[in-house]
Amino acid sequence: MAHDNEFTLLKQRRFLPFFITQFLGAFNDNVFKNALIILIAFQIAASDPGRSNLLINLSAALFVLPFFLFSATAGQLSDKFEKSRYIRWVKLLEIAIMLGAAVGFMLNSVPLLIAMLFMMGLHSTLFGPVKYSIMPQHLRPEELIGGNAWIEMGTNMAILLGTLLGGILIAWQQGPLWVSCAVITIAILGFLSSLAIPQASPAAPDLKINWNPVGETWNILKFTYQNFTVFQSVLGISWFWFLGSVYLAQLPNFTKLTLGGDEHVVTLLLTLFAIGIGVGSLLCERLSGRMVEIGLVPFGSIGLTVFGIDLFFATPASVPQGELLGVLVFLAQPGSWRVIMDVVLIGVFGGIYIVPLYAMVQQRSAPSHLSRVIAGNNIINAVFMVAAALIVVALLDQGLSIPQVLLVMAIFNAAVAVYIFTLVPEFLMRFIVWILVNIIYRLRTRDLDHIPAEGPAVVVCNHVSYMDALVVIGCCRRPIRFVMDHQIFKIPGLNFVFRTAGAIPIAPARENPAILEQAYDRVARYLEEGEVVGIFPEGQLTKDGQIGPFKGGIKRIIQRTPAPVVPLALRGMWGSFFSRRYGKAMSRFPRRFWSRIELAAGESVPAQQASSALLRERVIALRGDWP
Repeated sequence: MAHDNEFTLLKQRRFLPFFITQFLGAFNDNVFKNALIILIAFQIAASDPGRSNLLINLSAALFVLPFFLFSATAGQLSDKFEKSRYIRWVKLLEIAIMLGAAVGFMLNSVPLLIAMLFMMGLHSTLFGPVKYSIMPQHLRPEELIGGNAWIEMGTNMAILLGTLLGGILIAWQQGPLWVSCAVITIAILGFLSSLAIPQASPAAPDLKINWNPVGETWNILKFTYQNFTVFQSVLGISWFWFLGSVYLAQLPNFTKLTLGGDEHVVTLLLTLFAIGIGVGSLLCERLSGRMVEIGLVPFGSIGLTVFGIDLFFATPASVPQGELLGVLVFLAQPGSWRVIMDVVLIGVFGGIYIVPLYAMVQQRSAPSHLSRVIAGNNIINAVFMVAAALIVVALLDQGLSIPQVLLVMAIFNAAVAVYIFTLVPEFLMRFIVWILVNIIYRLRTRDLDHIPAEGPAVVVCNHVSYMDALVVIGCCRRPIRFVMDHQIFKIPGLNFVFRTAGAIPIAPARENPAILEQAYDRVARYLEEGEVVGIFPEGQLTKDGQIGPFKGGIKRIIQRTPAPVVPLALRGMWGSFFSRRYGKAMSRFPRRFWSRIELAAGESVPAQQASSALLRERVIALRGDWP
């Protein structure tokens, strides 16, 4: 079935049952966890406040501990077994755990309840790797962004709603009974929804399980590091959890001690923060054109920093005195709407930041190891979250206020972003391309799945403007190493993009034969390494909007290193500021902005059949009458 947008996924059996299952799992975690923490706080704190604080902190630690102990094993199990059946095993375990929790509530046994909280941490640990590794098996590449957007939105809303429901139920008369009924019911519903998840074949059925968590964790991290872009994406995801855990942990005290708001204002801000993440996540598909667009990561990071800093300056100079403010009174305070805007936009840009990173890990990791890579990511996430808590405690002990701590986090975020984008300039390059293409054009793509998902390939395209290479690079999910005129390669500003994209400068033999031979050598090396190489066979920009003769370079390339050739056609570029329609390109004031363009791909042509004449015919047919 055609996939129109991310909302269409919720009508698909290959996604909806899985989405419901993971939502209910995260929801149940937080219903139980918050009910237990409130029970400890109110039942034990009255008689022994010190023991209450100890048990609350112990509960938080025990919920996270399984991520350190069992993530490596969970990743192996998820790779080894058929994933829908594996999910059902995990959901049956959840039912058993919640039955144990109900016994703990009925017996009023805090030790048993804390033990069941540890088991729910184990449940989340076992589910974590399959949560992200099953999606690439059920979703098409262009659906990964939408699928991840729903998962991030659903997870954040489940955390918020579960936390609220757990607090509400435990406060009722016979609260433990209500909570017991709720968590068992939610667990059963989660199992029932898992029955509808379609099969997903095991990624590594012959894998021999290494039960040593330390050794296997090290093996996973070493494997992840081998793909440097994936490893940096994992670090970027972990940084998001670092930053997010700080905001979630500090918002309640920030609201009470700095804004003077009551618990209803806390709930409002937490809700808006979660909604912001959901909105940002769902915006990703629209902003990326349904591609895995890592250029959105710097965009999200910039927003996190800008609105994180603005939240500090939006904080009132003095705390309102007297009773804590309710929602309506708070909203009437000067500057309150600015605070709300900052909280919402921090969430929005957080969603824009995180979704492409998860999709990048899914897309560029080896399918046979994806669950284990996700498991390694979960371990690093847990380390970052623990580090965040320790750093915040240290900053508060040094006398910083909560607004100052949040300001430090925003500045930290800018520093981390610069570090990651310096190490992996592809993130920044894709951001620049995304900004240029989306500001200047309204872009539509068609049939780009003809470009092979892996292995060597050559793409050929008509050459209309100086933006052509950037448009194609920005549209295609695989990196494309374009052969381009060495003078264009040197254009200031764009040179960084071309270098980072691995473009290949070339010159005519009469002008510089050394550059020409170096270019052919680099093309051959890229193809031998399984990369995609792009060329404009016309050799120059069109002067009349028509597609000129294809030169012999393509024949030389595929004779030396045979690879399938995919024809592409750019439509609507003729007449743009960067074309030669009105004389020399970029010599006159632009006559149009945000014009509609299209990039279409045709079926690949085997190397043996890929003559210049045939490829030109294919490109002309793809372009049609729209130059």
